[in-house]
Amino acid sequence: MVEADAPVVNAMSIDVEDYFHVSVFDGIVPRSMWDRMESRVVANTERMLAIFEEFRVRSTFFVLGWVAERHPQLVRTIATAGHEVASHGYAHRLIYDQTPAAFRDDVRRAKAIIEDAAGCPVAGYRAPSYSITPRSLWALDVLVEEGYQYDSSIFPIRHDRYGIPVSGRKPYRIERRRGALVEVPGSTTRIGPLNLPVAGGGYFRLLPYWWAHWGISRVNRIERRPVVFYLHPWEIDPGQPRLSAGRLGRFRHYRHLEETEARLRRLLTDFPFDTIASVVDTVRRAAVPADATVTPPLPYAW
Repeated sequence: MVEADAPVVNAMSIDVEDYFHVSVFDGIVPRSMWDRMESRVVANTERMLAIFEEFRVRSTFFVLGWVAERHPQLVRTIATAGHEVASHGYAHRLIYDQTPAAFRDDVRRAKAIIEDAAGCPVAGYRAPSYSITPRSLWALDVLVEEGYQYDSSIFPIRHDRYGIPVSGRKPYRIERRRGALVEVPGSTTRIGPLNLPVAGGGYFRLLPYWWAHWGISRVNRIERRPVVFYLHPWEIDPGQPRLSAGRLGRFRHYRHLEETEARLRRLLTDFPFDTIASVVDTVRRAAVPADATVTPPLPYAW
């Protein structure tokens, strides 16, 4: 919790991936073609870094291992600028489409590459497309065993690709046999029985700006809790190549790209932000005694 008279500082996060890495293009752009695609991730990420410098905001950058391997200088630039560097896995595969062994190899490989490029430890992980769901909760054990300290891969909503709608809405600690980690869920506001997403990404682009402003303000004001916001570098790039996909996929990916940068600037004017690590530490110190064991609000055993 946050002191009643203290400003609520939200968490900014960027999933560093290129436009052709997005899950909607799986099968359309196979991984064997990735190296032949026009890459725009460096320029777009540097643009975001410039915006954050302008507004004096620190962010958490969840870097795809594939990107870090090819652009280590970008990762070093992020770290040198004072931002948190975290892992988005290596190959942008949905967790529930992998075996536990394959997932372990992916997150271990990504962590090693990103840490080498950044020159600092990686504590956090976010799955591609929030793909820790009821059928992939085993991934939390793997993350603990591979040395991750927090995860941000569970979204407590209903969605056709992800979500655990009955999961906890605020950060909580998960105790496992071989260690513990903090789960930092995608942010929602609660209205009656529904969790409504206010966390960013497609919701930030597709819905009007007032929705994000209202939702973040509501969580900050009523619950006195920070919102964890996320965006991708390709979301501020209306000039990116157009790839074929189904009608819904094209709508989700390309809608309002030309408006996102202006909306982001407005968001940074309206709300304070810091890294996920800073916000998690503040919440953990205030709400969870060091010797406490917290039962995670997940209705599934794993």
